[in-house]
Formats: sequence, structure tokens, C-alpha cells
Amino acid sequence: MKFKITVFTFLLGMVVTMAQQKKWTLEECVTYAVENNLTVEQFELDLENAKIDESDALGDMLPTLNASSTASKNVGFTIVSTSNQPVAGNQSTVSVSGNISSNITLYNGLRTFKQLQRAKLNAISNQYRLENLKDDIKLSVANGYLQILSNKEALAVSRAQYAITEQDLKRTNELVESGVVPRGDLLQIEATAAGQEQQIVNNESLVLISRINLAQLLQITDYDNFDIANESFEIPPSDILNNSAKTIFEKALEFRNDIKFSKSTVDLAEKDLEIAKGAYAPTLSGFFQYGARYSDATQPLPDGNGGVFTPGFIDQLWIFDGISYGAQLNVPIFNGWSTRNSVNRSRINLEKSKLQFEQDKLDLETTVNQRYVDVTTFAKAYYAAEKTLEARTLAYQYSKERFDVGLMNAFDFSQEQSRVDNAKADLIRTKYDYIFRLKILEFYFGIPISLE
Repeated sequence: MKFKITVFTFLLGMVVTMAQQKKWTLEECVTYAVENNLTVEQFELDLENAKIDESDALGDMLPTLNASSTASKNVGFTIVSTSNQPVAGNQSTVSVSGNISSNITLYNGLRTFKQLQRAKLNAISNQYRLENLKDDIKLSVANGYLQILSNKEALAVSRAQYAITEQDLKRTNELVESGVVPRGDLLQIEATAAGQEQQIVNNESLVLISRINLAQLLQITDYDNFDIANESFEIPPSDILNNSAKTIFEKALEFRNDIKFSKSTVDLAEKDLEIAKGAYAPTLSGFFQYGARYSDATQPLPDGNGGVFTPGFIDQLWIFDGISYGAQLNVPIFNGWSTRNSVNRSRINLEKSKLQFEQDKLDLETTVNQRYVDVTTFAKAYYAAEKTLEARTLAYQYSKERFDVGLMNAFDFSQEQSRVDNAKADLIRTKYDYIFRLKILEFYFGIPISLE
């Protein structure tokens, strides 16, 4: 038994350790964020409510059916319900009545039908709003993920640079001890190493902060054990720039959920105007009712054979039943301009929705053009940073050769090394800036977010 407990504890510890060591990919982060975001859950509940409203609108088109029953006891003067005859004195009477009724709206300016159409449009609108929120979350997660990658790569570069400086420091110390170079050169390299150590600490802090930021987007609170997959990404191949900004914009108009949501508000406003105008029309409704009564004070009735009998409970329900049916017409004549004002408000709301829709399309066009310019700009910045790093690296190698033979002092050599460090940091920053802008532009073109 003790052996089994030990094995179970070991396996449980392995599972916990593996869970803590999980490295999240971008796809996993995006999926998890969408499935666990609280705002998404709220919008999903709004969508469920919209579907219930659709069921309500459908139910309004169906006839109603209701049943009711009343039982009462009266002492003293009363009217017998079955004979409409008065009963005086201290006599007590028991009465029972029941009825079944049904009502249906036959015509009300098609408002009931249009309410159903509006409910369906509202459900579609809520679906677009939900999908648009998911799109925003995906972009935010991708940006947070790439920020971690950028900070991790910068940290790796700073550590590699510090390792090289440590070698230079060791070699310079040997040269100082042998009297080949002055001690000032050693102090200069020690200062460079201290600065690089500080940069490593700063980069470690940036990695931690970016991990926390992404974990918060995913609503994960175990910050210490949250991390992404340790992968190195290069500029992904893409032919998105083979399309013009206008082409990307026209494609975005077809599938962007924010544009669909904006258009759905126009459709809803149009339907609201139709419903408001329907209030000018008369309302025609039909009704049907069946009822029966019983009273213990009922007088004897002829039995058809020359005699009389006092009907019992069941007999009275059959004898004193009745059916009523008919139609009711209501014609609106004057209601204090309520209908007219409602129509005018709906017309104004429709115009506002149309203007907002046009504004949203203009905003999308502006955004697409800005993203297009961003991609071209950051692409040039990235390739310029590549050339800069290549030139700085060659200059550094030349300076190192001169420094090793004593033809360059430590201060000038450290300046060359600092320029290389800055060029590497700038290359990392521009690379991930370019990748993110590229992915945003592809996303507007309908390409799912992926780093492959």
C-alpha cells in the first residue's frame, strides 16, 4: 500500500511539473484567450438573449390560449350565477365558473411580422459584434506574443554580447598584468561589462513584464509558470504587398465583422422605422371563449318528461355553458402625436446609423492605408537595420583586430562595440515591428494570424 501511494505521489508530481513547464504556442494563446475572455462570455450571453427575443417575436404571431377557473362562497344577498336570480337572507351559496379563451392578432400593420424580422436581424448583429470582439482579441494576443519573442531575443543577444565582453576582459587583464596595455583600458572594458550586465537585467525585466501582460490577456494568474514556446521566428514569406491598399480595403469590406456589425445597425434602424409606421394602421384581432358555471343555489329545472330535477355539478357544467367569438377593430385616430413622433425618432436614428456606417467604412479605409504604409515603412526599416548591423559588425571586427595588437585604445573599442549592440537591438525591434504590421495587414485581407 505504501508503495502504491509513493508511485501515485510521484506521478502526480510529474503531471504538475509538466503542466508548469507548458510552453504556449501562438495558436494555443489565441484559442485560449477567445474561449476564456470574460467580455466574450458576456457577448455570448447577449447573443443568447437575442435568440430568446426571436422566440418571443415568433410567439407573438401565434394565437394565445388561456384557461381560468373561479370558486366562491357567498353568505347573504347574492345573485345566483346560473339563473341570475337574487337570493336573500342568510343563505350561503357556492359558485364555480371556468372558461377557456383564445386571442389572435389578424392584422396590425404587419408590425408583428416585422418584429420577428427585427429579432432575427438583432441576433445576426449580436453575432457580428461577438466575432468582431474575437478579432480584436486575436490581434492583441498576437501583439503580446510577438513582444515576448522580441524581448527574449534581445535578452539572448545581450547575454551573448556580455559573454564576448567577459572574454575581452579576461584577455585585457592578462595584457595589463604583462604591461602590454595600460590599466585604463581594463577599466574601460569593465565599465562596458557593467553596462551590459545592467542591460541584461533590464531585458529580463522586459521579458517578465511582457509575459505577465500576455498572461493577463489570457486571464491566467500563474505568472511564474506561464511562458511561450522558445522559438526563433524570421520574417515570414508573404505576398500581401502584391495587392494594392485599395484591393485590401475592398476585400476587408466583404468579411470584416466590424463592418458587418455596423451594416446590421442600419438594417435594424430600417426595420424599427417600418415598425413605427405600422402603428398608423388599424388593428384587427379575433377572439374565442368557452365557459361553464355551477351554483348550489340553482332552482329545479324541467326534466323534459313533465317533471323537474335539480341538476348536479356535472349537469350544470353542460347546461350552463356557452361560447362567444368575434373580432375587434381598433382604428388609431389621435394619440397626442405619439405615433408621429415615434416615426420621426426612428427616421432620425436610421439616418444616424447610415452616417455611422459610412464613417466606419472611411475609418476602415484609413486604417488599411495606414497599415499598408506601416508594412512598407517597417520593411525598409528592417532591411536598413540589417545593412547597418552588417556594416557595424565589419567595423567592430576591424576595430577588434586593431585593439588586439594595441593600435586602438579601449575607449574607442568600447564605442565600436556599443554601436554593434545598438544595431543588434534595433534589428530585433524592427524585425518584430515588421512581423506584427505584416500580420495585421494580412488579417485585414482575410488571412488567419499565424507565424508560419
